[in-house]
Amino acid sequence: MQQVNDDILNKSHYLLFINSPFCGTCHIARGMLDKIESVHKRELFYEMNASLHPEFMQENMIESVPCLLIKDENVVKEKIYAFKSIQNIYTYLLTYEPSLFHLSK
Repeated sequence: MQQVNDDILNKSHYLLFINSPFCGTCHIARGMLDKIESVHKRELFYEMNASLHPEFMQENMIESVPCLLIKDENVVKEKIYAFKSIQNIYTYLLTYEPSLFHLSK
């Protein structure tokens, strides 16, 4: 996972994992995202330490961590707080990252 920076936050599309290093649930969620990246052999998610970006947290009304914020077409489309399972995360990826599921011939 790449650390977020201002250039990334200005993009029109991204998958942003917001967490805290002291949050046990965040570590479990990160493990799920790491496994997804491992399967696809590429970095899909950006990572943000919530405590280092209080303005972003307030502007985007992030309620808690972990949070997977999905921005598409310059609009926050989803804020996922309950990761539940890898399969659950894939339901969002199917919608917002459909290119992951196209088979090349």
